Amino acid sequence: MTALDSPAAVHRSEHVKPDGRRLWLYGRTPHDRPLLADIEPVPPPTPHRRWHPLRREWVTYAPARQTRTFKPPPEYCPLCPTLPGGFATEIPFDGFEVAVFENRFPAFHGAAPPPPEGLPVPTAAARGACEVLVYTGAHQGSLAGLDADRRALLVSVWADRYRALLARGDVAFVLPFENRGEEVGVTLHHPHGQIYAFPDVPPVQAQAVAAFREGPVLARLVERMGGAYTVAEGETMVAFVPPFARFPYEVWIAPRRPVPGPWAFSDAETTEFGRLLGEVVARYDGLFDRPFPYILSLHAAPKGEEARFHFHAQFYPPLRTADRLKYLAGVEQAAGSFLVDALPEEKAAELRAVRLPEGFR
Repeated sequence: MTALDSPAAVHRSEHVKPDGRRLWLYGRTPHDRPLLADIEPVPPPTPHRRWHPLRREWVTYAPARQTRTFKPPPEYCPLCPTLPGGFATEIPFDGFEVAVFENRFPAFHGAAPPPPEGLPVPTAAARGACEVLVYTGAHQGSLAGLDADRRALLVSVWADRYRALLARGDVAFVLPFENRGEEVGVTLHHPHGQIYAFPDVPPVQAQAVAAFREGPVLARLVERMGGAYTVAEGETMVAFVPPFARFPYEVWIAPRRPVPGPWAFSDAETTEFGRLLGEVVARYDGLFDRPFPYILSLHAAPKGEEARFHFHAQFYPPLRTADRLKYLAGVEQAAGSFLVDALPEEKAAELRAVRLPEGFR
């Protein structure tokens, strides 16, 4: 059991699963529940990468992911706690606060084998890591439904995983993210996110690195954009629809001061980032009175860029109205040039006007 530095006590314990994958349990109190039945092992993963010569980027191939869990009934959810005498899940304990485990079907793996030989393009082993982060033992819920302390704990867990993964020699960049809603391809509805640790810096983040090397572009934006784009804010953080949003209800959350990642947050920033994550989701859900689908991604400094990078979170929601999706059509898929049917300042005003649930904090 390890105690971590945080705004409040955070305890971490580790369990090694039968197939060698590791599970970490995080909580405000030490985890002392007895070990129960664990999920059955699967064969070792064999992902690899191939170079795309026109886009100048790597494509990762992980055929074993075709057999990953797909929309199981709630009583067979692999992310719920294992109950005595019940179905064995990924978390072989009858309760937990926050859990992280190495993905059963990873796209990147620390022991990934050499790629196939004889291919007509450059190849590479898909080294790195893929982890699953489970927000709560409750099968239903959202970031908005977690209480303030659980969201602060979640931010502390992200910080710990960043530190652990960036310390590895085969990792250059770490991307925590959450997919919410079947509209973005979710197949497990238990509240959770994922963490991908890449062996190199992906193209989108490489462009951000180049921008931050030129100057504090995000800090300048936060300072200059004014209240028209603000959705919610606090003393240390601001949530806003960026003036260049590519999705109608896109929202970013950024610290007011440049920090490389959650591992460098003050106690106040940890608490406030968690609060704004929950508030953005609550405003999304209240906008059309329905669970709002989105992709949430956390953008922290790649290894070696800590002095210049400004951490921020980005929400990409696919809805453009209550019942219409924004599809990535021809020009967006083929050219990467987005077309948006609404003005960012108008959508920021809509989100500001949403009434938060009673008792939200």
